[in-house]
Amino acid sequence: MIKPPIFVDPISKTELSFIAENNEFINSEKRAYPIIENIPRFVEPNNYATSFGLQWNKFSKTQLDSYTGTTISEDRLKRLCGGDLSVFKGKKVLEVGCGAGRFTEIMLAAGASVSAVDISSAVEANYQNCKNYPNYSVCQANVYNLPFNYEEFDIVVCIGVIQHTPDPEKTINTLCNYVKPSGTLIIDHYTKGYPETFFRKKIRNFLLKREIEYRFNYCKKLTKRLYPLHKFSWKLKIIPILSYLGRAFIYFSPVVDYHDIYPQLSDEQLYAWMFLDTHDTLTDHYKHTRSAEEIVSILEANSMEAIFTEYAGNGVEARCTKKV
Repeated sequence: MIKPPIFVDPISKTELSFIAENNEFINSEKRAYPIIENIPRFVEPNNYATSFGLQWNKFSKTQLDSYTGTTISEDRLKRLCGGDLSVFKGKKVLEVGCGAGRFTEIMLAAGASVSAVDISSAVEANYQNCKNYPNYSVCQANVYNLPFNYEEFDIVVCIGVIQHTPDPEKTINTLCNYVKPSGTLIIDHYTKGYPETFFRKKIRNFLLKREIEYRFNYCKKLTKRLYPLHKFSWKLKIIPILSYLGRAFIYFSPVVDYHDIYPQLSDEQLYAWMFLDTHDTLTDHYKHTRSAEEIVSILEANSMEAIFTEYAGNGVEARCTKKV
């Protein structure tokens, strides 16, 4: 078992004791938190992010650069942190919403000490992908009740997550609490105009009333049936008189298309990425959007300065520093 960091009770922030015979952490009031499959669990297994846990355990390596042989995740993280991964070297990093570890492995390779957290069972995939790195730990916890002391981390990272939490403002407020004075916060968020089309809205409303496995299988069948049409539509785009038909199909299709965004992926990899993000957009329990101005306003209210935002990636990307 990888030696865990010093955890505190996520609610009271009081010290936790490790009880070896029960393989659990316990606080002074006898509230216990089990360690299951080498991962401390501070939440119940089923929650609003259960569908994400299912997909990342079934596709645990799909988006890892070490698996795809690309630099897709590295390039995105570089852009978010300002262009140079050396900012992570020797730093104590909290990654909230770690998923299967596409960014976790990059920060670890860059020399960071990473405490990875996810509310879903994706922590199991993260652990399998990153357990051999030194200076790594992972736990399952809710962003609103993290098992760490405030102002403990040099860098707090939260990518592709905040829009899927119940209250984005509260989420950002909470993340700021864990940044040390003069430390850095790196986040992103869906923005206005997110492509939630008519068909995606209808299918999402239908799927959210169904069981988790049903949603997963539905999205899998949907992607399988429409993927050939997506490929054909991209071929139509090179024929001027027919290109509008291809563009129209891709726009109205409920399947997320990455043919023009990730040409470096093989057909098999592209299909998997399209399925995963189709499952994301059709089964997420929460889907919020915020403008860059709204993000700046929240950060300023939390004593953050040197705020940089741009419209890139999934929407708004931001990084900032906590005032001393």
